Amino acid sequence: MPRPRKFDEERAVGAAMDAFRAAGYEATSTQDLCEATGLGRSSIYNTFKSKHDLFGRALDRFMAERNGELFALLDGDLPVREKIRTHLRRVVDEECDSDSTRRGCLVVNTAIEIAARDEEVAGELARDYRLRLEAIRAAIAAGQRDGDIDAGKDARALAHLVIAAVGGLRVSARCGVGRVALEGVVEGFMAAL
Repeated sequence: MPRPRKFDEERAVGAAMDAFRAAGYEATSTQDLCEATGLGRSSIYNTFKSKHDLFGRALDRFMAERNGELFALLDGDLPVREKIRTHLRRVVDEECDSDSTRRGCLVVNTAIEIAARDEEVAGELARDYRLRLEAIRAAIAAGQRDGDIDAGKDARALAHLVIAAVGGLRVSARCGVGRVALEGVVEGFMAAL
């Protein structure tokens, strides 16, 4: 009879998520995961099967958490332009926080590091992108009906632009661009919107 697990699996996934954010998939060793989760190798492999499986769980959790924050913002009472500005400012705030800058965004990091070589991960990232795209597109379309955004503009194209702005802000911050410049990008983007 197998022994019952004596650890919180979701806590372990959260700790692994932080480890992958800090170092990336390739540079995070099994030993790093053991240290981050407090688990032994056998517990990790018995529970998660592989580093890749644990990474998939961590990535899914990260996307669910971030999308939950975004969707709550988009469902709120602010005009859509303010929702978008708030979303972009949150990115700047997160990237300018010293701890977050060290860790970065797991979605952006994964897209850059391994998506081109891993079809499963690329598929998960594409699914996540479609969810965000549709939520942002719907918010923009509602803003167009309310007169907050020019109805003559393509809502889907604007939604792609919002997602691209988020990725660009994150990558720029990783390249050393500071808060003042990133805030200028946000305001330039809002003026173009």
